[in-house]
Amino acid sequence: MEIINESETPDFFEDVAQIIEKARKFVGRTADLTMCMTNFEVGRIIVEEEQEGVARAKYGKRLLAELSKFLNDRLGKGYSESTLRNARKFYLVYSPSIQQALLTELSKSQTATGLFDNLQKQQSMLTEFQKKQMMADFLKNPQKSQAMLAEFNPFKLSWSHYLILMRIKNDQERLFYEIEAVKQQWGYRRLQREYGSSLYERLALSRDKDAVMKLSRVGQIIEQPQDMLKNPLVLEFLGMEEKAEYSETYLEQALIDNLQKFLLELGKGFLFEARQKRFTFDEDHFTVDLVFYNRLLQCYVLIDLKTEKLKHQDLGQMQMYVNYFDRFVKTDKETPTVGILLCKEKNDSVVQLTLPAGSNIYASEYSLYLPDKALLQRKLAQWAEEFEERMEEKHK
Repeated sequence: MEIINESETPDFFEDVAQIIEKARKFVGRTADLTMCMTNFEVGRIIVEEEQEGVARAKYGKRLLAELSKFLNDRLGKGYSESTLRNARKFYLVYSPSIQQALLTELSKSQTATGLFDNLQKQQSMLTEFQKKQMMADFLKNPQKSQAMLAEFNPFKLSWSHYLILMRIKNDQERLFYEIEAVKQQWGYRRLQREYGSSLYERLALSRDKDAVMKLSRVGQIIEQPQDMLKNPLVLEFLGMEEKAEYSETYLEQALIDNLQKFLLELGKGFLFEARQKRFTFDEDHFTVDLVFYNRLLQCYVLIDLKTEKLKHQDLGQMQMYVNYFDRFVKTDKETPTVGILLCKEKNDSVVQLTLPAGSNIYASEYSLYLPDKALLQRKLAQWAEEFEERMEEKHK
């Protein structure tokens, strides 16, 4: 048997591997789409059947139980009452937006035989696409097939994502998480974590009302330093006890040991540069706990850790750090340095009295456990009410 020289085969091996990887991604995406379309249609039929309850009283409350038994007997396990309830909820939550998109497309072909016909239309188009090109070309260029599907695809996420999203009662909050999950390509576990950490409420509490409304339209957009802020920053991934005694050095090491998760919690555009960054000025030595760079804002972000209540001296020290970086480190093309004091407890009044208006220094609390979502929602509702009162007073 002839032995292939390994040095002559890497391109060939890579080509084969890429074709298989791209095919798997495509099959996975179409499988997700098929499941979402199927569950949406199943939910629609169930809802319409329930709305005919007077005429079909014999089913009563047993409709889902009887349907589950029928489907499991005919198709095998996998169609529990819980699964059917999820399909029904999926339709009820998403039908206002998704049904309109599908009906718009269906009207072009004058089809009125049900929303599931749209999936059949996709499959028909996909078949035509395959006829026009060799299978190898099709697998090498899944973007073409994906682009074709995109026109008829109102479901950008997997069924696992929608199981989380459809349980969010607040429409604006749900839209925010859906937009971010699509834009940031969150897996469903990441989505679950961000929702569990109340990302929407934490971002909203750091913004004015117009910016909060913007979250549900376009997601989180980083255009100014305030857009990076969350209240509080959640560090539950450190696994540290909330009441335990620990030093700033210990907290810093824990963050470095979990740097990838910390970067995800900090948010978009953050790059890590250094810890205990030392600089010398007039023969005095100073160190910044953590130095990051935000590529979206094109600026340095300095973070100092405080495990006790924030003091005005801490703010003054950070002001000096920021001034040094602005004068001796940043380039003319970069935007002003941002300083963040990450503390266990902050005092907004101290911050406002110590720092000049327009300062690029911010104080942000951190939490070592997932926050109480209900508490943050109450805070957000109170904040919105106070904001409305301030606006009314302003216009009097």
